[in-house]
Amino acid sequence: MALSPMMQHYLQIKEQNKDAVVFYRLGDFYEMFFDDAKTVSKELDLTLTGRDCGLSERAPMCGVPFHSCDTYIAKLVENGHKVAICEQMEDPATAKGLVDRQVIRIITPGTVIEKDMLDEGRNNYILSLLTHGNTVGIAFADCSTGEIRAGESTSDNSVDFIINELCKLSPAEVLLSDEFKAIPEVISTVSDKLHASCEFISGKPDRKLVLRHFNAESFASLDIGENEAAQDALSNLLSYLYATQMSGLENLHTLKIYNNALFMKLDASTRRNLEITETLRTRERRGSLLGVVDKTKTAMGKRMLRSWLEQPLLDTVRIDKRLNAVRELIERPSDRAAVRALLDGMLDVERLMSRIVYGSANAQDLLGLKNIIERLPKIKKQLEPFLSNLINSLNDEISPLTELCALIDSSIDEKAPVTVREGKMIKAGYNAELDELRSILSNGKDVIRQMEAREKEATGIKTLKVGYNKVFGYYIEVSNMYKDQVPDTYIRKQTLTNGERYITESLKEWESKVLGAQERVSAIEFELFSQVRKAAADRLAPIQTTAGAVAALDALCSMAEVSAKNRYCMPDVLPDSGVIEIKGGRHPVVEDMRRDEPFVPNDTLLDLSDNRTMIITGPNMAGKSTYMRQVALIVLMAQVGMFVPAASAKIGVVDSIYTRVGASDDLSSGDSTFMVEMKEVAYILNNATQRSLVIFDEIGRGTSTFDGMSIARAAIEYTSDKIKAKALFATHYHELTELESQLNGIKNYNITVKKRGEDVIFLRKLARGGADQSLGIEIAKLAGAPKSMVNRAKEILRQLQESEIASVSVSKRQQKKEVEEIEDDVPMLAFGESKNEKAEDILLQLKAINVDTLSPIEAMNVLYKLCKNAQDE
Repeated sequence: MALSPMMQHYLQIKEQNKDAVVFYRLGDFYEMFFDDAKTVSKELDLTLTGRDCGLSERAPMCGVPFHSCDTYIAKLVENGHKVAICEQMEDPATAKGLVDRQVIRIITPGTVIEKDMLDEGRNNYILSLLTHGNTVGIAFADCSTGEIRAGESTSDNSVDFIINELCKLSPAEVLLSDEFKAIPEVISTVSDKLHASCEFISGKPDRKLVLRHFNAESFASLDIGENEAAQDALSNLLSYLYATQMSGLENLHTLKIYNNALFMKLDASTRRNLEITETLRTRERRGSLLGVVDKTKTAMGKRMLRSWLEQPLLDTVRIDKRLNAVRELIERPSDRAAVRALLDGMLDVERLMSRIVYGSANAQDLLGLKNIIERLPKIKKQLEPFLSNLINSLNDEISPLTELCALIDSSIDEKAPVTVREGKMIKAGYNAELDELRSILSNGKDVIRQMEAREKEATGIKTLKVGYNKVFGYYIEVSNMYKDQVPDTYIRKQTLTNGERYITESLKEWESKVLGAQERVSAIEFELFSQVRKAAADRLAPIQTTAGAVAALDALCSMAEVSAKNRYCMPDVLPDSGVIEIKGGRHPVVEDMRRDEPFVPNDTLLDLSDNRTMIITGPNMAGKSTYMRQVALIVLMAQVGMFVPAASAKIGVVDSIYTRVGASDDLSSGDSTFMVEMKEVAYILNNATQRSLVIFDEIGRGTSTFDGMSIARAAIEYTSDKIKAKALFATHYHELTELESQLNGIKNYNITVKKRGEDVIFLRKLARGGADQSLGIEIAKLAGAPKSMVNRAKEILRQLQESEIASVSVSKRQQKKEVEEIEDDVPMLAFGESKNEKAEDILLQLKAINVDTLSPIEAMNVLYKLCKNAQDE
């Protein structure tokens, strides 16, 4: 048996798209067959049916309505599938033979543009990576907004660099050149940590494609010059997009250079530990820094603010521009409120324009664009009094777009339907031919009534009626009682239970005229709508520029709103001072989440000389971790260009923030908790610079006490003395406080508490000096540990302390005995001995001394005896 022609065509399409689920258009449905049908049936919980296909067994089949396919496609893409849309390219009613069908687009995680399939608050990046030796080429795009960037970077450890960039950009889909197949760390980051789709790109990149796409004569005109790694990464990205999208890539028209050297370095661990955009445990926005500072009114502003937080600046000129803009918005509360009111409810014009360019936008989308444009002159007017350079620049970038607004207003009906093939989209008066045809249709009821009256009079059948349905068209219906009175000119069309339906030549002529008018109206409406949509697409560049300016304005207004509400201050960001001086600093997230209790502010002083390292001790739960994170977040916020939660702040620009916080294992790679900790410590020590800010929170706790203390001390010494970075080091190894008297640049601090009986009161206040207790048992009690366990812990602690006292006592007696022996030996040196003999005896006595067990007074006595003896002749 042979396959039917339609199924043969389907299998041809499937053969060309083996790695995708093919949505094959049949009438009002997208159908899936064979293995695709089984997969989709299981993934989407759809009923699996069958279809005759010319074989002995029916082909497994399932389908979804074409007008509501987005929900189904979204779930498939979310679950890691590609979806190939095979569309009807001609009207089945007029097609001869098999309807022509073609794949018009392959939807992948990184190429989604449908608004219901996207998170409005974050970019949906597709990213391309390759390496040329130590040089990494990177290119990424957001097809839903039109953003496209490319750049390259040279790194001694390209794997760490790539992993950090992946975690920063968090792409939905990653394109890797073949060499990455041998680098499991990168693949694991993409698949396991980011849960992103991964594709491997083979073959030589086509650099000419890049020039053709941007209509450029040379790479120099694209600002990426001779950066071949960047060129090749961009080439792979565009090749993939052309292969999957087929059309609609015009919105990726402005290439921007991506230079990570312009931004503060934040590795993946630091981003997690500081909870910049999501919480560490639940990965939710609430409880993160972004959750506190994001009061934006538009989706564009949400994405812009998130991008700023993920990429703090190093350039103080750009930082100051943002700070000055925020300050002026704070100083003009009524103007700020007016701007925010105009932004409120504004549609996502960046993603809207992508759908317009692609050709999937409907009439309601165009009306949404008109609504946005109508607000632009009002926004520009509201910004006129402002003096800050950044706000003035943003105002200049906002185009009024009045002509486009007038076109949409005159053409698109406010009550237009969502679909574009039903008509009723174009306003009356916009097109003369359309108005005439609509008149024919609207007067049709009157014509039918007149025709019905004439036929009743001519036949004498008073129950005669003229009707219409979609199956048989127009008809004359006569009941069985009057069948004998039907004229010979009536042609029987349908027999009913209670009567007959007929048609006449005049009725056929009218039907032809009306149905022709309806088809012509639909065709004209779609043609006119497409013209208006294209007119909007032709203004892509100024609209994208306007959207970017509106997004930045929204982000600045949000920062000002939060700063005014939360009493943040304007930091003084200094390019070369190396000083971090914070007065009354507060943790922005903790303060926001616990508004029912006052937050205790604390000061910070770090510099490149006497105050490089703060060793912070204090009991568990006292607030050491909160304090260190708040310092890091204040520095980060300042370099974003935000006001900060403090009474005042001087922030010397840091090139990077590194954190080693908490305890976790990595079972997938076979690393224990302690190994993960040591890897993070090693990474920090190998990458931090003098301009870095380093946070160590309890390192060395996963091994024996002496091992851990040794590692912790060595890490402090290396950070402070070798790297000379500014560092905060929290520890329960109270012995490490001795370093203040032994190394320059180290200062001891503690988070104070009060203990009343068995109760602990946390004061949350930072003070100079080291703490002498950890109060771990008291914290266990507060945590709700069983009372018997707490009492047993206290008993064990007393035993250990008594044992330590006894050990010290024995050590003291032994020490005293050794001193007495040394003192007895000193006078025995005879006056007649030679200088060499005396020197040898003194050397032997020195070797016998256990310096670690001597008290300062005992050491001085022994030294005095030895010196006196050495001087005697």
